[in-house]
Amino acid sequence: MATEYLHLEHDGKLLLVDNAGNGPVKPQMGRNVVRHGGETIRLPTPEEVEGMGIEWTLRRVNRISLGSFDYIITYGVPDIAWPENWAWKDSVISDSTVDPIVRESVYRTLHRVVSKVVIMNSNDEILMARASRGFFTGCWTLPGGFVDYGEHPREAAQREAKEELGITIVIADPLGESGVVVLGDDDAIIQNEIFNEEGINWVSFTYTCQTDLVGQEIIPKEGEIDEARWFSFEKALESAVSKFDISAINRIRGS
Repeated sequence: MATEYLHLEHDGKLLLVDNAGNGPVKPQMGRNVVRHGGETIRLPTPEEVEGMGIEWTLRRVNRISLGSFDYIITYGVPDIAWPENWAWKDSVISDSTVDPIVRESVYRTLHRVVSKVVIMNSNDEILMARASRGFFTGCWTLPGGFVDYGEHPREAAQREAKEELGITIVIADPLGESGVVVLGDDDAIIQNEIFNEEGINWVSFTYTCQTDLVGQEIIPKEGEIDEARWFSFEKALESAVSKFDISAINRIRGS
């Protein structure tokens, strides 16, 4: 049977309790020794929250497995003005008395950011790549991948095109968001999705770049990309498997 907890978060603060269900409790950053049978800081149960008189609104429910233990974590928004005595959720990482399910629950709330680019040529064809590893092994996708720490999504899309396909592209940046104004329209599409009960939250930035890659050779990265090919809009939609890719191609085709 799965253990049920409530993840109540407001303005970056999280409701935590002690072993007995008393709270709120705050972690101590840097605490790294836990005595056997000693203090544990954890998420409250629904009954404990009810006993505190806190009302809340349901956001979603995640199912998390840690080893042989299963948990149901209900995420809610508390009906309070400001949780002054609650824990900053960033503080749970460095206190070893914090129950691992708390850290895992916080981890699920952090956005995974990916960036992609729809590269179109003068024949209204879209460049796609067939992945040989990762989430979409064997499938056709738009060039792109994870955004690095400290990197703008637009820069990430340009970098991924270079790394995956060996090509240099320039995505318009009319507002100079990534540092330099580049005239044109980037057709930026921002999407957000949680795909399953595990609750990982994905945010996707997809840009558009018009180029025939004159003088450039497409060289798929060995061990990561099997093949790259130009597709018509119809064939691209037929071949794509990523919900983010399909949505971006559809929106560009309709613009």
